[in-house]
Amino acid sequence: MINKSLFSFIAAALLVSSAYGADAPSEIKIGTLYAASGSFAAISMPVYTGLKFWVDQKNAEGGVFIKPYNKKIPIRLVAYDDQSNTATAGTLYNQLITQDKVDILISDSGSVLTSVAVPLARNHKMLLIDQTGTGASFFSKDNPYIVLTADPVSSVWPKHLADFLANEGPALGIKRVALMYATNDFTTTQANAVRDFIKKSGAPLEIVYDQGVPTTTSNYSVLINNIKASNPDAVIQLGYPNNDIAFLRNLQDEGVKFKFLFDIYPGLETAHLLKTVGAKAMEYVTTYVTSSDINYKPQIGLNLEQYKKAWKAKNADSKIEFGFNAVAGYTTGLVVESALRITDSMEQLALRKAMSELSGKLTTIDGPFEIDETGAQIGAITPLGQVVLDGKGGTKFVVLYPKDVATGKIVYPAK
Repeated sequence: MINKSLFSFIAAALLVSSAYGADAPSEIKIGTLYAASGSFAAISMPVYTGLKFWVDQKNAEGGVFIKPYNKKIPIRLVAYDDQSNTATAGTLYNQLITQDKVDILISDSGSVLTSVAVPLARNHKMLLIDQTGTGASFFSKDNPYIVLTADPVSSVWPKHLADFLANEGPALGIKRVALMYATNDFTTTQANAVRDFIKKSGAPLEIVYDQGVPTTTSNYSVLINNIKASNPDAVIQLGYPNNDIAFLRNLQDEGVKFKFLFDIYPGLETAHLLKTVGAKAMEYVTTYVTSSDINYKPQIGLNLEQYKKAWKAKNADSKIEFGFNAVAGYTTGLVVESALRITDSMEQLALRKAMSELSGKLTTIDGPFEIDETGAQIGAITPLGQVVLDGKGGTKFVVLYPKDVATGKIVYPAK
């Protein structure tokens, strides 16, 4: 006869056995989008290859470990091409949720293609794993269905840029600032942040030119001459890769050299900019120095040198360039993996809770993972650097700010 304590033990063991494995699915479906063509392909495809690298790596190891099932489970990546079109993206996000019924939903790269996913995910009570969509409007205290994994939210991106101008600029003679930005969530948020940071700094800085332009802008010749007429000591131009490419090309065409110029993508997608505008066009441009050029000590996954080598070997036949976005996609996978290791269940808000528990405790190849209560990423703020020629036909970065990570001083005015 089985005594009550033994019976209770067996019953508990059976319950645990049921919870850990008996109901485990044969695969975990992760749904995402990518843009193989169109204006966002240059940032989307590197992110997608980074995410796919992680999926392939995990599947080669037998799958990703999921705590509620106490075992590794293979991943099936369900991915569709949105062709850089928001209407197409909206339809495909809806398909991933309602027809494919994916377990985990991951957005395409960038704020424009992420923007249509935010309300869809919220309405369907599906956690949106936001890779690099950093628009501040995506995040609110009443929406628990979003987490930004691999980029700081746009409102904190330009902190080091603004702090440099406020703290170091006056001694250099920088007093008059020109600001131009593409009118999308990503760069409009950054422009708002620049204004706010400068205003709060109390530094003797004046914004003498402030202009938003369509993200589709491809000719900046007139705008460049308008900026020049404002006689700025520093110019901040915020856009996507195609904006930076057109702006830098037009500067060369017009023979204009600003004393201080900030652009985003010479730092984020350096190889792509080298191919499209050349090293000389980027010389002395200031930019963000990202995790594709900073060696963090990750607690999970490969380090930068290992990943870069493996990524390039895997994508040797591709025209996709390695840069920050390739790191971002891999980082997303690492954050998802870390959450699956500790989540109480596969319920969407349980995954969100797991990611909150990781905040401030996880370092990846991309640096510190830290989110606020809205799911916005506030870790991994990128230092400010300046592009210089490396003497080999390429470029390298001199980190300018903050001072504790600086590797050199700015060349100002730019030669």
